[in-house]
Amino acid sequence: MDPMSARVLVAEDDPKQARLVRAYLERDGHGVLVVGDGRSAIEQCRARRPDLVVLDVMMPHVDGLDVCRVLRAESAVPILMLTARSTENDQLLGLDVGADDYLTKPYSPRVLAARVRALLRRSGAIAAAGQPVLRVGGLEVDAGRFEVRVDGVPVQLTAKEFGILEVLAAEPGRVFTRAQLIDRAFGFDHHVLERAVDAHVVNLRRKLEADASRPRFVQTVYGRGYRMAEQ
Repeated sequence: MDPMSARVLVAEDDPKQARLVRAYLERDGHGVLVVGDGRSAIEQCRARRPDLVVLDVMMPHVDGLDVCRVLRAESAVPILMLTARSTENDQLLGLDVGADDYLTKPYSPRVLAARVRALLRRSGAIAAAGQPVLRVGGLEVDAGRFEVRVDGVPVQLTAKEFGILEVLAAEPGRVFTRAQLIDRAFGFDHHVLERAVDAHVVNLRRKLEADASRPRFVQTVYGRGYRMAEQ
């Protein structure tokens, strides 16, 4: 497979939208499989092991939020959620169930394709080789392999959790505001809510820390943001 291409599963019950998404992703060189309902999305993810999932929220049989919960419990595959719901609570709900990114309809297909590329880079599916492994105390962040280990034990993170951790681990002791983390970890996606950064940090601590209330790694600097502890 071309190092810049990936296997993408698109779960979208609107045939016109599905054809449009497929056309733009195939133009980028990706292999695309389209399914039209949530049950098929789960089955094909298990069978095909895609590098990324584009997931519509409103689908028959099993809705996108429930599909996202199932997939996230089984793997760290990057998930880009598509929805007609645009409120802040809807966005946070999508992130809470494990989505890595959230795009509101109507959307630009070019923006969707760009977000897919960004998620694939962060997940390591099309990451550049030779990136150094970041080490902070017992934490190792290997961007080239999209791997994280704590005291030698592998930890599965979503693409956005990994992006935040990579930014913090690159400069231990430096305080990053939420806006800076959005800019550095999420790139072009400046519409990410600062509250969403907090939600990702909560999930990071739950996965990385023996005691999330007394974090060894990702620390809160009240009134400012977050930093990686110097060790």
